[in-house]
Amino acid sequence: MKRAPLVTTLLILIFALVPAGIALADQTYTVAGRDTFSIGAGDIRSEISYVGTQTLSVHRHGHLTRYRAHVIYRRSDGTASTAATGEYLADIADAGNGVDSANGDPDYLTVLNQPFAAQLDPPTLADLRHLKGAVPFDFPSPITGASLHGYLKRAGAGTIGRHGALGVSFEAAGPMSGALPDRPGLRLNGTITMHGVAYYDLRSALLLTLDTTVTITGNVSNRLGKDPVTITYARLIRAATAPAVQASSAAR
Repeated sequence: MKRAPLVTTLLILIFALVPAGIALADQTYTVAGRDTFSIGAGDIRSEISYVGTQTLSVHRHGHLTRYRAHVIYRRSDGTASTAATGEYLADIADAGNGVDSANGDPDYLTVLNQPFAAQLDPPTLADLRHLKGAVPFDFPSPITGASLHGYLKRAGAGTIGRHGALGVSFEAAGPMSGALPDRPGLRLNGTITMHGVAYYDLRSALLLTLDTTVTITGNVSNRLGKDPVTITYARLIRAATAPAVQASSAAR
């Protein structure tokens, strides 16, 4: 079977396969996020923040590898704070295809509902070690589905806690037209940009830390005067034992 290109492997939910009979230890992550929305000259503005923890488990089910991410968090909008949970399930066949997912993660907080893979296979990790320069790609936005065009590149090596880690970063942009999933009554015409960086464990190839931001700027098409709008979605996910990345001599 021809292996998927590096960009495709990095920018899908999950790819790695677990050998039959083996269950990887659960990985715990801390989660933080912030959504901001403003319209017009600041006359309408809102902000929602998220703080919580999640667990990623990986198990074999026959010829499938099942990834399950369960998140427990608090959702605060400035006037109230409420407890919430989310879950994302994905099954991958031994051939690396046939993803069957159950998305119960409306706030985009699970590690499986992000633009970077939750775990890489060994060949992809090896490709990333030797990646030089920027690699162009086209990628659908995980929030709006809009087509984004950009590039990814190696972000260097370092240590996260006691783990050796290798990073990859990307930037992408594209047109935005239509309604947002969380605001179906609001139609926008504008631009969507996304940038982020992810670090993977050099031994297990599991995602250790992820920092991504999606920004949408444009005009509301169904309001008189076509008011300008700015919306930002920011997410920070870290392995529970992972402090900030410390650069090593191999970072270049």
